[in-house]
Amino acid sequence: MAALSILAFDGILVVALPKAIDDRTMDRLAEEVGNRLVELAASAVLIDVSLAQIIDSFLGRVLAGLAATSRLLGAEVVLVGVRPEVAITMVELGLDLGNIATALTIEQGLANIRARLGGSS
Repeated sequence: MAALSILAFDGILVVALPKAIDDRTMDRLAEEVGNRLVELAASAVLIDVSLAQIIDSFLGRVLAGLAATSRLLGAEVVLVGVRPEVAITMVELGLDLGNIATALTIEQGLANIRARLGGSS
């Protein structure tokens, strides 16, 4: 089972998906992010998928569910680091991540979060 990387700073959770991720790890990640959101009263979640080799239909559903849960807990969500080959695969699979905001880099994702929160973070 892959190790989880969830960092918190300035009211934002930064979640980095590992290179190889299995279904159990994704389920554990979704639960842990929810717990940390409540524990820290975080206002946003930035999910970095730059290391992910593939985003399949299960992972896509978990990411969409994680975003929906985060929004219900009052947090903005931004997905960063989607590589071109991963994006192509996601489109070919017809994956719908809902209304998850995206950005190319962590820096752009943080700027997006700050703009969405009115510069308060």
